[in-house]
Amino acid sequence: MTLIRNIDYCPPCRKTIPQGDNELGIIDEIRATEDFIEIVAYVAQMVASYENASDLLSRTMGVNINANQIKKITDYVGSRIHKEQMEKAEESCKKPEVAMGIIPEREKRDITLYIATDGSAVNTRIQDEDGSTWKEMKLGMTFLDKDVKKKKDGTFRIKKKEYVAYLGSVNEFKKLLFESAVKAGYGKVKRVVILGDGAVWIWNMCKELFPDAICILDLFHLKEKIFDHAKLLFPNNEKKYTKWAKLVSYYIETEQVKKALKKIKDNPLPTVELEKKVNLHGYISNNIERIKYLEYRNKGYYVGSGMIEAGNKVVVQKRMKQAGQRWSKEGAQNMVTLRAKYESGDWQDVQNKLLTGRETPGTRRKAA
Repeated sequence: MTLIRNIDYCPPCRKTIPQGDNELGIIDEIRATEDFIEIVAYVAQMVASYENASDLLSRTMGVNINANQIKKITDYVGSRIHKEQMEKAEESCKKPEVAMGIIPEREKRDITLYIATDGSAVNTRIQDEDGSTWKEMKLGMTFLDKDVKKKKDGTFRIKKKEYVAYLGSVNEFKKLLFESAVKAGYGKVKRVVILGDGAVWIWNMCKELFPDAICILDLFHLKEKIFDHAKLLFPNNEKKYTKWAKLVSYYIETEQVKKALKKIKDNPLPTVELEKKVNLHGYISNNIERIKYLEYRNKGYYVGSGMIEAGNKVVVQKRMKQAGQRWSKEGAQNMVTLRAKYESGDWQDVQNKLLTGRETPGTRRKAA
């Protein structure tokens, strides 16, 4: 492995031979080799902070590199990967038919493509007009039902998936999500299922990008709102609020939505202010077409977006919501791009993009 050096040694000649930057693959902006840059970025996105990365590199490799330099290297790698992702996504969105490679319906694969989306807040150095520094990190996940391994206890593991993330507008995020869906098989599979928590931006985006998709409101998120409503109806009375919430949930899951709405209407919250906090009646009414859970389950579809909730924890929160952390917009995007690559099991792509043809595939360590 080449780190940072400018000479090589020839044992037969017993001479030191100067090597140029090109031979060593040194990146001018960083003054380090591609191998070293990739290792630093890999470690930095894995541990809790740049300071921890500095300590780990020192203890395991004997490399003394400070946190600021590690951040600089990580930003360099993350921005390079993100730029290439956005360029590819832009190209796909400009010519979707070409990107999808549309084929006749009879030739499409009899499998289901799942697309799950969610948002989580990241603390930044950017203050909005209300004084808040928290910004929404949008996360998307795509996978095929054939890549899901079901376990005996009813749980399942997704063997192959891809995450994409963007800190900013949905207009840019949707390009990344569309490109990910295309890579997974959008246009070549018979069914597309969208899982979301009810945020308006999710359904508007999906209606635009995937008009043929089946949109499903996350059942567990809906149940959470039902229980929140029940707790306000019967404060400090667990027996009553649990019974009420379970009954409304039963009506929803068995597609007796009218009964559920009547039950909610017949049990108004104590004050208008509290009703605005939950607004369960409006939430269900606005998602009528996305809560046909009996039908969805009979067709074998997943109805919970727990996988994207878990994705938020491992991709975003694990590295980017540590105590005291605040991010610049660029720094957050660079880091989450690398986190998404790693958690997608696609770190090899980061390695390949950093190489300049000096090595052939298979000569470097495999991605985790």
